[in-house]
Amino acid sequence: MSVATSLVIRPRRAMIMCSVLAVALLAVFVVVAVLLRTGDTGVRFQRSDQAAMVGIGILLACGVMLFAIARVRADAEGIEVRNVVITRRFAWSEVLSVSFPDGASWARLELPDDEYHAVMAVQAVDRDRAVEAVRALRKLHRAATGG
Repeated sequence: MSVATSLVIRPRRAMIMCSVLAVALLAVFVVVAVLLRTGDTGVRFQRSDQAAMVGIGILLACGVMLFAIARVRADAEGIEVRNVVITRRFAWSEVLSVSFPDGASWARLELPDDEYHAVMAVQAVDRDRAVEAVRALRKLHRAATGG
């Protein structure tokens, strides 16, 4: 990952794991929906019950995929961090440093007043890619702040 004027970072292993889990969840709920009417439990299931089971599977699969949409866009002016639901943009002047504390699952932006913002796109499970991403972000930060 080379440092350019613009940098986009996405988690790789989280995308793979979330995709596999989403497909598995959906498959389980579809199988349950298909088998729902064939079981002899004494309860009468309708097509609407089957559709509801598939719908629940779709909702759960979409919920799992939310964890895979993390992204970082950084350029000379600042950094935009999209985590599970919220996207925030910070000017480099607002960011004290980019850190990856020992034992942390993902990197974070150190902000004034002892605050920080998680950067879920840079995850420890991505190992070397995470190291390269933190180095690239630090390089952009140094270039923008002169430090």
